[in-house]
Amino acid sequence: MHNLRPGTGGVLSERGAPFSAELMTDNKEKTAALDQARPLPGRILPPPDPARKPGHLGWFIAGAVILLIAAGIFWQLHARAKAQAGANASRAAAAMQAIPVTITNVVKGDIGEYVSGLGMVTPVYTVSVKSRVDGQLMTVNYQEGQVVKAGDSLAEIDPRPYQAALEQAQGQYIRDNALLTNALIDLKRYQVALASNAIPEQQLATQQATVHQYEGTVKLDQAQIDSAQVNLDYCHIASPITGRVGLRLVDPGNIVHATDSNPLATIAQIKPITVEFTVAEDYLPRILPPLRQGQKLAVEAYDRTGTNKLTTGSVLTLDNQIDPSTGTVKIRAQFENEDEALFPNQFVNARLLVALDHDAMLVPAQCIQRNPEGSFVYLVKPDQTVTMKQVQIRTTDASTGVTAVEGVQAGDPIVADNFNRLQEGAKVISRQALKAENQPSGGQGHHRGGG
Repeated sequence: MHNLRPGTGGVLSERGAPFSAELMTDNKEKTAALDQARPLPGRILPPPDPARKPGHLGWFIAGAVILLIAAGIFWQLHARAKAQAGANASRAAAAMQAIPVTITNVVKGDIGEYVSGLGMVTPVYTVSVKSRVDGQLMTVNYQEGQVVKAGDSLAEIDPRPYQAALEQAQGQYIRDNALLTNALIDLKRYQVALASNAIPEQQLATQQATVHQYEGTVKLDQAQIDSAQVNLDYCHIASPITGRVGLRLVDPGNIVHATDSNPLATIAQIKPITVEFTVAEDYLPRILPPLRQGQKLAVEAYDRTGTNKLTTGSVLTLDNQIDPSTGTVKIRAQFENEDEALFPNQFVNARLLVALDHDAMLVPAQCIQRNPEGSFVYLVKPDQTVTMKQVQIRTTDASTGVTAVEGVQAGDPIVADNFNRLQEGAKVISRQALKAENQPSGGQGHHRGGG
């Protein structure tokens, strides 16, 4: 039971101790807080709000994320720097490592200076065989593409009409010749009779005219015989030259005429054969003097690609004028063509030898490189490093791949390959020496002893 003290407005406890108003208010707030924190039977508390977290935890998470990002960036930069250092080290090691190359030596020798031109193979003779009489083609005595000799039979035309004409002319000749003989006998008799004044002189003169008439008739008959014989011979068609026959153009059984435009066959001489090619007029001062002195200028014939040599011949003659539209002159060269490497109307590359360079410095053409200063070769020095040696090209023989140069000496070692890895001062090693080093010696073979 609470007691009130008069005049104080306070409340007395059971023991008589007074309670102040603030103390009572604090007690009530604490009691309410305890009631909220203490779960009551049957009461479900709401889940805590995830957005409401203590402030120090958020700062901790943010700091951890920043540290992870910084560590990743540092690792990437370190990896790149390490890779760059490795690449630099590799390049430095490669620069110090000897580059394997093929080494060849400059040699002294002769090389020709050539003038090239596109040419066409032309037979020395090409014949279109035609019939010279009219008649039926009876036989063809050649095979297409066959090589025939001069005089070989090619075809036969029906000879019977021409044989009959010949015999007719021969009969006319015999008859007229008999008349001439009789006239001559009468002439002799008249001459004797005139000597004894048995006949008048006019009769003798008439007989002499009759003899001359028969002589003319006999001569005409002989000409007809010769003409008939020629026509009969024309029925037998023979090859006029030695050469290769082309395709058959007329089959047996056809009627042919002397006026036909199409030939029976064509024959081209292929041994020897010629090549006509053109060169620029600027080369004439170098070509004409040796020809006028009777020298034979060699000509080499190559295929259309200019890589395969077909045969070798010599200049036969030059044309008598320059083509003003092209500024070139035609040259005809002759080739024996025993192996029949050249074929009529074939396109070839002709190379005319105009001069021979003696004791020239010769190098393989692939050894010559180019830079802004001109042509150069990689010269191998005694310390097995290379230097760029400038050279001047004099002439190149495309058929052998050899070039004559100035600027090097016979015996100088030069590089022949792997140019893309070379630079001034690069160290090299000969492939031949490298191969010899890698080969095991005779006593180091692997053997398994049998005890």
